[in-house]
Amino acid sequence: MIPIKDNMPTDRFPVVTVALILANVIAYVLAVGHGGSLISGPDAHEMSRHGLTADALTVATVLTSMFLNGSIAQLLGNMLFLWLFGNNVEDSMGPLRFFGFYVVGGLVATALQLAADPHAVVPTVSAAGAVAAVVGGYVMLYPRARVLTLVLILFLFGVVEVPVLLMLGVWLVMQAVFGNGIDAYLGYAGGLVFGGLAIRVLVTKRKATPPTAPAYR
Repeated sequence: MIPIKDNMPTDRFPVVTVALILANVIAYVLAVGHGGSLISGPDAHEMSRHGLTADALTVATVLTSMFLNGSIAQLLGNMLFLWLFGNNVEDSMGPLRFFGFYVVGGLVATALQLAADPHAVVPTVSAAGAVAAVVGGYVMLYPRARVLTLVLILFLFGVVEVPVLLMLGVWLVMQAVFGNGIDAYLGYAGGLVFGGLAIRVLVTKRKATPPTAPAYR
């Protein structure tokens, strides 16, 4: 299943969402340029340099770890879901609030991951915690939204609208595949919960969910 777009319209261009995506892409390219592979991601030196552990807890590593992904697959997956849901969440609260929402969501996820395993030696790197907050906020805001999705089954394919809750399940599976163990998963879960709670305070407008479109191939 490959999500394409949701069925919720926006009133303005998502400046912050696009800027965050560009920041993640640039951070990844710069990191692999100093050591690593475009496909497999930054090497161990770059991961330890920009990643976060309890022994390397600084303002710099907290920020860089939130904008660095461990592989091209993780980068593309996180950025796809950030684009898919970030534009509507940004539209619901405005760009400045959305930026703060994204950063704090990432901080919450990172803090929970470090608390779960304070002696971890593998550096934490991923935008998934912040993206989790965006996903959680969107699901709470528009639980009946639909996502236009390309479905591939053997040699057959079709494009259908699926419930956003199904896309949440896809995102969770993706994090289980690309995450760094149960501690990272707990951090992402914390980001989801934060997003779902914070959206109630920050949202300034909410739209009606459009009717479901007929499936087509």
